[in-house]
Amino acid sequence: MRRTTTAVITKREEPAPDVVALTLADPDGGLLPSWTPGAHIDVRLPSGRRRQYSLCGAPGRRTDYRIAVRRIPDGGGGSIEMHDTLHVGDLIEFEGPRNAFYLVTDEHEVLFVIGGIGVTPILPMIQTAQQHGINWRAVYAGRSRDYMPLLDEVVAVAPDRVTVWADDERGRIPTAADLLADAGPTTAVYVCGPTALLESVRIARDEHANAPLHYERFGPPPVIDGVPFELELARSQRVLTVPSNRSALDVMLDRDSTTAYSCQQGFCGTCKVKVLAGQVDRRGSAAEGDDEMLVCVSRAKNGRVVIDA
Repeated sequence: MRRTTTAVITKREEPAPDVVALTLADPDGGLLPSWTPGAHIDVRLPSGRRRQYSLCGAPGRRTDYRIAVRRIPDGGGGSIEMHDTLHVGDLIEFEGPRNAFYLVTDEHEVLFVIGGIGVTPILPMIQTAQQHGINWRAVYAGRSRDYMPLLDEVVAVAPDRVTVWADDERGRIPTAADLLADAGPTTAVYVCGPTALLESVRIARDEHANAPLHYERFGPPPVIDGVPFELELARSQRVLTVPSNRSALDVMLDRDSTTAYSCQQGFCGTCKVKVLAGQVDRRGSAAEGDDEMLVCVSRAKNGRVVIDA
């Protein structure tokens, strides 16, 4: 069973016009669970929504945590709820921390590529890399410095190691070549940011297949080799059509915005459902039994799958 922790919000800041940073602490003054750079927590919102947020405080700090949330007006509503309803003194519950995007401290040459709110898991990595004497560099890209949260903290670690790419100053958005200018054939690259940025870096590094590439998405991955199928919801006796370019979760959310999910990438297990009939093309990294399906990534092998939902 996953451990649930209750924390109190002790500080609320706005490091960018569309970003709120919340500091969380144990209500009784105790220590929060241990964590490593790149880790995230699963926050349970008052509405019942669950959302993942990376820890972006001092590496390993347990007296309090810090998370930062970008407001997404056309998203699933979680970020709006975080911005509009949570204030200093409020209690929130979370699970974790968990880490699927960890820093490998024996890599000798590292480039961190940051896009916007993707700074949250990477900032503690940069601080840790500096402490361990790793030869690192970072490039932080965003539309303008005002909209690049925690930029000052990134630069403060080692100003001569950080390249700032503000689109309004450069006159254009960066190409993959711009972002990877400091990466050699064997450089380990860590990237977190918008899907377009992440995919451009991932594709560009294909030519250096033996060099480590670590990344974390803040949204669902694109559907690869998807074919349409029908998703039957046994409890409601509804049949939903899942197109080739969308996930079962997307279609379920169209019908019911309170459908449980978190990572949207197949590793947290929040969206796991019981399969009653049909064969499943399993695409997640979280464990899926023969009668289970992660609706955020897995699909039907044949024309229809029936789930207990």
